[in-house]
Amino acid sequence: MESYLQKRHQLIREDRGRRVDAIHGKKLSDAEQRADRIVRDIRAAEAISVWGPESQAASGAENALLHVFPGMEFLTARETILGTQLFKILSKMPKGALLHAHLDATVNARVLLRLALGQPALHVRTHEHLTANSINDTLPQFQALPEAQFSALTSLTDDAYIPDSWVPLQKARENFHESLGGPEGFDNWVVGALMINPSQAYGTHNTTYKIWKKFASTFIVSNPLIRFAPVWTQYVREFFMSSIEDGISYSEARIMFWSECMFGADGQENIPHREWFVMYNRVLNEVKDEMKRQGREDEFVGSKIIYTTMRNITCEELEWCLEDCLSLKQEFPHLLAGFDLVGHEDSLRPLIDYIVPLKKFVERQKELGIDIPFIFHAGETLGDGTAADMNLYDAILLDTKRIGHGFSLVKHPRLMEICREKKIAVEVCPISNEILRLTSSMPTHPLPVLMNQGVTVALCSDDPAVFGNMGLSFDFFQVLVASEVTGLTTLGEMARDSLRYSCLDTQERELALSLFEKRWATFIDWVVREESKGNAAN
Repeated sequence: MESYLQKRHQLIREDRGRRVDAIHGKKLSDAEQRADRIVRDIRAAEAISVWGPESQAASGAENALLHVFPGMEFLTARETILGTQLFKILSKMPKGALLHAHLDATVNARVLLRLALGQPALHVRTHEHLTANSINDTLPQFQALPEAQFSALTSLTDDAYIPDSWVPLQKARENFHESLGGPEGFDNWVVGALMINPSQAYGTHNTTYKIWKKFASTFIVSNPLIRFAPVWTQYVREFFMSSIEDGISYSEARIMFWSECMFGADGQENIPHREWFVMYNRVLNEVKDEMKRQGREDEFVGSKIIYTTMRNITCEELEWCLEDCLSLKQEFPHLLAGFDLVGHEDSLRPLIDYIVPLKKFVERQKELGIDIPFIFHAGETLGDGTAADMNLYDAILLDTKRIGHGFSLVKHPRLMEICREKKIAVEVCPISNEILRLTSSMPTHPLPVLMNQGVTVALCSDDPAVFGNMGLSFDFFQVLVASEVTGLTTLGEMARDSLRYSCLDTQERELALSLFEKRWATFIDWVVREESKGNAAN
């Protein structure tokens, strides 16, 4: 029996030898071992008390027919997650870097609405009359107008309202009809247009194509609010500050440069891309200064921008974008991190369509003596051999630095080998993948396959304002509760890898990792101390 158990133990070690916590082979301190054990014990206890068949979540009247389990559908479980001890611990954990987030969906929807309501230039309209029957299917349309065009109308919901007429945003909210909920009803209507709710994700829009249609509509609604310069600077600041509060010390935000200009304070579409960078850089430095004044400079390393455009443009339009990207890199070398093409891979153009301009872009970099790595979305699909799945081959052949999503990568053993060999990290967005219907829940997510094959993973939130997974704590939570193997040690190594595989230069990366280790040690001590307090109280 002893011999069998030894062989069993050895086989388990060999099988898990490529996982992130085994690869780095870090010797854990006594405190780290104890903290990891504490978290595992809490997870095991809450698997019964929170997620078991006799738990409140399972027996609640509104959830009577719900199958409750760890890692279940996020939008249904979100409120339950917030009440767990495990989430309270992870919310304190230093997360390293957020490497995959689309800026236009990184600030809480209600915060965005609050910022917009402070701008008299912003107006709203609808294409049809709002009624109790139509409101949920009618999207608000926003626009900043020049002062000479400010509207004198005061309500969207008067019987006299003519569809497509602009109403000042503040007035529209103040005078929203009581039958539709008044000002609170207005807020709920706008926020509902900016987010995906459980009934949509798991009911009415339960296929990838249907949910992507709803998903895309949230950006159509938010874009005119965010791309108004007075809101944009406040929005960027909110993104930085909320990230810091969740333990994220560095970010690489994907910013869509599809439109050539954003609207300025004068209501004119006249703010070019260069000024976007200037504003981003200014807010970045202001936040750094603020953190330093608070004595918290170790919590914020900084942020960079990944230039993105849509994967439905023509090759000629892409060439313009790539030249624009080159110009911005020359002026803001410290700020521009990489280039990506984004959008629904299953329905839009594959990378192979853009090979000529993308290869030319690589040559132009050599001519100019600059480096802008590709950081491609690829394999965000259920397909096997489809055009979206085949994007993985082109992303790797084009020397992508990281792969965004890579959901179908596990179907390609040779490509996973190449990712290990070339040190290509995968930006995995667990909650996004689940809500966008690539997987039904975390236990069925292919993340463990990537980890067990030794592919480096950085956990990311993707579009948290749309999904409600603000920061990174929720994604770390879902990954942790869906595995009996993953522990706090694994999460710590994933956080370190997010910094190791970032676009920080060598000196910046070393500093970021050094600061992370200090914060990690403090966090570990806190976990152990809190557990000791709990034991003493009992």
